[in-house]
Amino acid sequence: MSNQHTIAVRCKGVTKTYGSGDTQVHALSGIDLDVYAGEHMMLVGPSGSGKTTLISIIAGVLDRDHGECSVFDHDFNAMGHNEKTRFRGQNIGFVFQLFNLIPTLTAAENVAVPLLINGVKQSKALQKAREMLHRVGLGNRTFSLPEELSGGQQQRVAIARAIVHDPRLIVCDEPTSALDHETGHKIMEILRTIATDNGKVLIVVTHDARIFEFADRIAEMDDGRITLITDPHHYVLDKKKK
Repeated sequence: MSNQHTIAVRCKGVTKTYGSGDTQVHALSGIDLDVYAGEHMMLVGPSGSGKTTLISIIAGVLDRDHGECSVFDHDFNAMGHNEKTRFRGQNIGFVFQLFNLIPTLTAAENVAVPLLINGVKQSKALQKAREMLHRVGLGNRTFSLPEELSGGQQQRVAIARAIVHDPRLIVCDEPTSALDHETGHKIMEILRTIATDNGKVLIVVTHDARIFEFADRIAEMDDGRITLITDPHHYVLDKKKK
C-alpha cells in the first residue's frame, strides 16, 4: 500500500535522445511521473517505448538530457561521480534484464557485491548473501558459478543481489521474463513484501501480464511518452475491451 502523501520518485519533463542527425532517436519525450513511498509501480508498453531508458535515468545509470528527476529528494545531475556512486550503492537495487552476473564469482559472491561495496566485512556479507539466496529458493546453489545455473536461477541470483543491501528503491527490468509462472509469482511476492516495508519503492518494467496483479498502479508507455496511468484492474479491463 503506497503512502500517497510522500513522493519518492519525481520525474517532470524528462527527455533523452540517442544519436544525432539522421540516426537520432528520441527515447523519452517529456516524461512526467510521480511514484510514492511504499508503492509498486509497473511500466508497460511495446519494446522501444522508452521503459528501460526511464528506469535507467531514475536509478542514476543514465543521465537525462532535459527535465527534472529526483529520488528521495536527491537529483543525480547535481551530484559528482563519487557522490552518485555512493548514493546508488546505499539506496538503489537494480535488476538488469541481462542479469550482469560476474562469471568468475559464485552465486553467493555475486549477491554479496553490493554489501562489500558498502564496506560490510566479507564474512558478514557472504552470510547475508546466503540468507538472501535461500529466500529466493536458491539456498542449495550458493557455491555455483553463473554458467552452472539456468536462466531462471541466474535471474533469481540477480534479484537477490538487488535487494541484499536493503535499498529504498528497487528497479527491475523484466524480473520474471526467464521464470515459470509459480517462481515468477514467488519472486514478485518477495519483491512486493520488501517494497511495501518502511516506505520502500518498487518500479518494474514488464511485458508479463501474469504479474500485473502485484502492481499498485500501471503506467503505460508508447513512443517515449506515458500514455496512461491506472490501477491493474482497470488496465486489464481496458485491454480486454480493445
